[in-house]
Amino acid sequence: MTLDTHLLALQLMAAQGVLGAFDTLYHHEGTEALPRRGTAARELAIHATRSSIYCALFLGLSAWAWHGVWAWVLLAVFGVEIVLTLWDFVVEDGSRLLPPTERVTHTVLAINAGAFIALLAMSAVGWAAQPTAMVWQPHGWLSAFLALCGVGVGLSGLRDGFAARALFGQQKQAQARDALAPVRFGTKPQHVLVTGGTGFIGQILVRHLLADGHAVTVWTRDARSAAWGFGGAVRCVQSLHQVPAADDVDVVVNLAGARILGMRWSERRRQQLLRSREGLTQQLVAWIATRPRKPWLLLSGSAIGYYGVQPQGDAAELAEDAPPQDIFMSQLCRRWEQAARAAVAHGVHVACMRFGFVLGHQGSLPQLLMPVRLGMGGRLGSGRQWLSWVHVHDLVRAMAHVWSVTERAAAPATAQAFNFTAPGALSQEEFTRVAASVLHRPCWMPTPAAPVKLLLGEQADLLLEGQRVVPAQLLRTGFQFMFPDARSALTDLCRPR
Repeated sequence: MTLDTHLLALQLMAAQGVLGAFDTLYHHEGTEALPRRGTAARELAIHATRSSIYCALFLGLSAWAWHGVWAWVLLAVFGVEIVLTLWDFVVEDGSRLLPPTERVTHTVLAINAGAFIALLAMSAVGWAAQPTAMVWQPHGWLSAFLALCGVGVGLSGLRDGFAARALFGQQKQAQARDALAPVRFGTKPQHVLVTGGTGFIGQILVRHLLADGHAVTVWTRDARSAAWGFGGAVRCVQSLHQVPAADDVDVVVNLAGARILGMRWSERRRQQLLRSREGLTQQLVAWIATRPRKPWLLLSGSAIGYYGVQPQGDAAELAEDAPPQDIFMSQLCRRWEQAARAAVAHGVHVACMRFGFVLGHQGSLPQLLMPVRLGMGGRLGSGRQWLSWVHVHDLVRAMAHVWSVTERAAAPATAQAFNFTAPGALSQEEFTRVAASVLHRPCWMPTPAAPVKLLLGEQADLLLEGQRVVPAQLLRTGFQFMFPDARSALTDLCRPR
């Protein structure tokens, strides 16, 4: 019985399609979120190019034999694909630490690709001797499946291509902004310990700290992966005990905390949120107490959820002296700040940073804008709830401002709260209309409150209720916002120059 090597090659190609779909959906779009990873632009550009090649291969080989000159074209395409694969391996290893499942998947994909390319190359040698033509040779359901794979990988390539273009644009924009107006943290280089340094805000903060000449240590659950992601420019530790006592830490920035929007706030979930904020901050302060030389400043994260919810229709402005409420999100922030304020007893200045909704290329904004981009934006619930927000670049600049103001004050250690929100708070419906205008989309589809409340329970207050928060302390100390209104902020993020 003679082995049909061409048919076997097509079957291996079908397996390649299945494995590639798993890798793309589970790793690239899921666990690794490459389209939202600032360092993945080049990797995505390579993926887009490879996907366009695989699209042509799947569609072209699904039901045709490539005779004559086309056989040599096929062999040349194989050569290009091999070079791109090797380049992809190098770029991936230089920009991130692949999880074990992705590394195994890539290895299997490479072996499988080598096998079907070798088999098709054998067929191409015979095809090259034939008159030049694309000869129709269908293989039933296998041809249909390969064509389907071709369409899928083509769409994936377009997705990666647009994502790469956006990330390259964001990088260019950030470089231009940093060159024009670099962020300055204090007057001299310091050693900074950052918790939550691998998160949305933390990564941007660390980049600015390094650019300003500071040494950075990041406390994280996965030190090896974090160090890889920062290109070796940052020391990463999984335990505070790994920071030597002789290695003085001057400033601590505490940004750690489990994602608050997601699963319902069951009692177990509430305890998890408290541990990730209050509990971790207590660990941090206890560690500060053991240091021979204490840090002089603790910038500790909090949120405007501290103020609870504001009745809809109430236009009163909430400054830092507004009281908390007896609801979970308010008490969570209060206990979080209380844990941080304990560092004052050790001679540390404490600034509790109450973040509003942070606008950036990562975080929650892309998900919030998705319905708007699809032309289905509209009010959420009544739409009258206040939305207090801040552009992520202003947020980092505000951290630097608080740092510099505290450094100049030369006063005894105290604890202060700062609202990190832009002056231009507006209603949720107004914000959506501005976003729709910036994106040139309609704003017409309301989302009723009842399903959101049913799905999220008390957590729905984060979306359906709000607070009109003003940055009174920042403005009083002379901070100037680059993006004081929603239109300027969204234009910067959605239509980069």
